[in-house]
Amino acid sequence: MERLETGIHAGRLSPAEYEANFSDLHPRLDNHEALVAADRCYFCYDAPCMTACPTSIDIPLFIRQISTGNPIGSAKTIFDQNILGGMCARVCPTEELCEQACVRNTAEERPVEIGRLQRYATDAAMQAGKQFYARAEPTGKTIAVVGAGPAGLAAAHRLAVKGHSVTIYDAREKSGGLNEYGIATYKTVDDFAQKEVDYVLSIGGIEVRHGQRLGRDFSLSDLEAQYDGVFLGIGLAGVNALRIEGENLAGVDDAVDFIAALRQAENKSEIAVGRRVVVLGGGMTAIDAAVQAKLLGAEEVTICYRRGKEHMNASEFEQDLASSKGVIIRHWLAPKSILSQDGKVAAIEVEYTRILEGRLVGTGETGVIAADQIFKAIGQTFDASGLGSLRMESGRIAVDGDGHTSLDRVWAGGDCVFGGEDLTVSAVAHGRDAAESIHRTLSAAAAPAVAVA
Repeated sequence: MERLETGIHAGRLSPAEYEANFSDLHPRLDNHEALVAADRCYFCYDAPCMTACPTSIDIPLFIRQISTGNPIGSAKTIFDQNILGGMCARVCPTEELCEQACVRNTAEERPVEIGRLQRYATDAAMQAGKQFYARAEPTGKTIAVVGAGPAGLAAAHRLAVKGHSVTIYDAREKSGGLNEYGIATYKTVDDFAQKEVDYVLSIGGIEVRHGQRLGRDFSLSDLEAQYDGVFLGIGLAGVNALRIEGENLAGVDDAVDFIAALRQAENKSEIAVGRRVVVLGGGMTAIDAAVQAKLLGAEEVTICYRRGKEHMNASEFEQDLASSKGVIIRHWLAPKSILSQDGKVAAIEVEYTRILEGRLVGTGETGVIAADQIFKAIGQTFDASGLGSLRMESGRIAVDGDGHTSLDRVWAGGDCVFGGEDLTVSAVAHGRDAAESIHRTLSAAAAPAVAVA
């Protein structure tokens, strides 16, 4: 077998191979396929799939609309609850949410393809340029949204529909947050993240200011002084450190940065990758980094996770996807040190682990895995810079059920809040619900007092 070039290099594959490897993971259903898939739905009353959806989309209704030849109406049903329904159709772990709850699993062990049907409908509406919403009469109220990710975009859209003027501040050069920078390229091709941003912003009444970072360019108190309300959808900015010897060697990189660089690259052949790659972590970021390293031409890619398969945050579908691409997943291994040669990564020393009295402990037994590139995907951290006296809980922003923080005119949602999940759909739900709370609060404050006789 021909051996690949040792070390970290770009251009390991032919142009045709790059194009094939990074093509759409689940291409859109055609009209006939959509009708056949929709026909499998029982259109359940009190459907369990709706309960399993964080945004509570009326799934039986939107599928029935597809089955009756009305994909545009179906998209309206979806967007009423989830304005980022197009991206969620692509990246949601439907196998653990709506599709897992589908009653078709009981008899056939094969659910209705809810995610692909949702993509079919939302793609049809977006490609037709169908705008379902019009802004209400201007309220004169101004809202600052920090973060142009899923939570911030969902909040901004709902607030703009209500007639408020919204200004989004985002540290990046592009809007979209993790939808733009943190999701595997093969899950969202054709620059869909930016097309969806454009669709959301087309409602009007939303200004986006890029290159503006909370804690560096402005503080929360600055926004409170300028706006009637503030929504924080700032996500998680930092990456956890390994805190082991060799972490700063050339060839040890953050998986988040690797994924972002790949998403922004016009030519995939320009992205360098090692011949032997080790990814540390057990979540979606680890899977996305590992699979894409393999698709870029890495010969050996190994995921090392410190606990068992059943503890991995990545869904079983994603784990199986990684295995199908040739990624090796090894469990009960914790990084101990990174070994070098000529100042570069040569291998990683790992220690076997086990659960003892409810705690993860090392067994003392070690091994070495050859590697010329190592990606860290062991979780991200929250940066509280610029938040002042905002109450925190377990290192995240504390909020109530409406996303209201400890400050009267400040709300928050997405990964930055305590109890937040690393899911686009959950962030959308947070932003949407917080926007409704902001609107109620501002409307009540603006209502004239009623005299009591």
